[in-house]
This record gives sequence, structure tokens and C-alpha cells, in this order.
Amino acid sequence: MKLIRFGQPGNEKPGVINKHGKRIDVSTFDEDYHEKFFETNGIDRLANWLMQNEKDCPVVDDQVRLGPSIARPSKIICIGLNYAKHAREGGMEIPKQPIIFFKSTTAIVGPHDDLVIPHKSIKTDWEVELALVIGKKATYVSEEKAMDFVAGYILHNDYSEREFQLEHGGQWVKGKSADTFAPLGPFLATRDEIADPHHLRLWLKLNGKMMQDSNTSDMIFKIPFLISYVSQYMTLLPGDVITTGTPEGVGLGLKPPVYLKPGDFVELGIEGLGSSSQHVKAYQP
Repeated sequence: MKLIRFGQPGNEKPGVINKHGKRIDVSTFDEDYHEKFFETNGIDRLANWLMQNEKDCPVVDDQVRLGPSIARPSKIICIGLNYAKHAREGGMEIPKQPIIFFKSTTAIVGPHDDLVIPHKSIKTDWEVELALVIGKKATYVSEEKAMDFVAGYILHNDYSEREFQLEHGGQWVKGKSADTFAPLGPFLATRDEIADPHHLRLWLKLNGKMMQDSNTSDMIFKIPFLISYVSQYMTLLPGDVITTGTPEGVGLGLKPPVYLKPGDFVELGIEGLGSSSQHVKAYQP
């Protein structure tokens, strides 16, 4: 299944994209895609409900805004430098263990919402990433069983303010958490939709020019290892997001570096997970 949320910010309704590619309103299922939904086997329950009720579900017009594909999770856990070429372009060593940092959930927006450059920012950067959504509570998970804890996958642009990230005390979360810095979507693809998450093309364009074009096969640390590793340090709750790192081609790694400015247009996508786009706007106090 492909899960969507649609409508105005803060008032999104749940939906699905059906096998014919139509957006279907499933509001009468009466559950948003939040922690309790995933915790109570919501994906299977929704699939069973649709077999009886899809014919009565309204079609959602393609012009209606898509919101983030899941309701606000308890946390977004980010994996840094998880593509070897990306580490090298930033002048950093390939990590021996995963680098973990957080991104505030207040950064989450819809897949086509504007990217707002933060106040006093001069180094806002782009990062296309494969994110996964946790389907059930995970603590001290073994690598062998880790994939059982995946609800699905989602496209994420891990926007980053590099001065805040690298020059304001060394706390990466500062450069990752501005409002609009986490577009999620256009949809959540349930685990059965993606045969192999480690062989997906991912790409990003800036003003029509290809900046990132790689494959998830280049990840240093694979998804089962990441889930197991993170779960040794914290409990993962249903609906939590782990975003798995970006490949080479970010603005920071160019010579000279290139950063986003008002008027820019960013497009990105991952094979099997659709595409998103963001117009870049200046911060307005």
C-alpha cells in the first residue's frame, strides 16, 4: 500500500494511492497514521478495511495539497556520513560506527511545501535520503530480526544549515531542525512495496541540474544493521523515522560550495517512492 495524508497543514486527512494510481480518502477508517496506528497493526487493518469499503471512498483531486505521509513521530533519527563518497566530498573519514543525530519533528512538512531559509542562514544545503518508518516498538533488536520492525519507506530531503551544523558548537541537530527542513513524502510505501531497499536509485536536481544521482547500494551501513544499532541506545517507537544518509553531490562538497537562495527550485526522488519538490523562500519574520 501507499499511504498519503492530504489537506491543509495541521488538518491533514489519511488516504491511500490505490492500484489505479488514484488518491483515495480513507477518513472514515477514522485513524491517522500515527504511533497508535502502527502499534496496533494498522497497515493490515486498513488493507482489510479497504477490501470492503474502497468503493465508497471519495477520490481526492490531484490538486489537493499532500501533507507529510505520517503524523508527527516521536523522533527522527538521522544517520550521518553513510555513503563513502559523501564522506570524502566533505573531507571526513569514513565512520567505523554509524554517526547518529536527531532532527526535530517540528521540521516536518509536506513533500511540495516551500523550503524556508532560516533567519541569518547563508549555508542552507540539500540532501536526498531514504527514510524508513518503524512499525513496532524496538529495543535491543537483533540484526537478523530487524527488518520485521520496518513498516515502510519514505522519501526525505534532509535539509541542513551547514554553518549552524558545523560552526555553532558541533551539535549537528542545530543545523538540521529549522522549520520546513524535513519534507516527507509524497507517500509511505509499505514494506511489501519495496523488494530491496538497498538497490534504489536516488537523485536530486537544483534548478533543473542534476546534483545527486546515486544508489542505496552505496550505503556503508545497511538498514538491518542501523535498526539494530540504534535500538541498542534508545527505544524506537512505532512511527519513528530513521533516515539513512545522503550520497555525494551536496552543496557543501562542491568547489566552491553552493548553497540555496530564494527563488531556487529543488526536485528529488527515489525509485519506488515517488518524487517531491520544494520552492526556496526567504524567511519572513
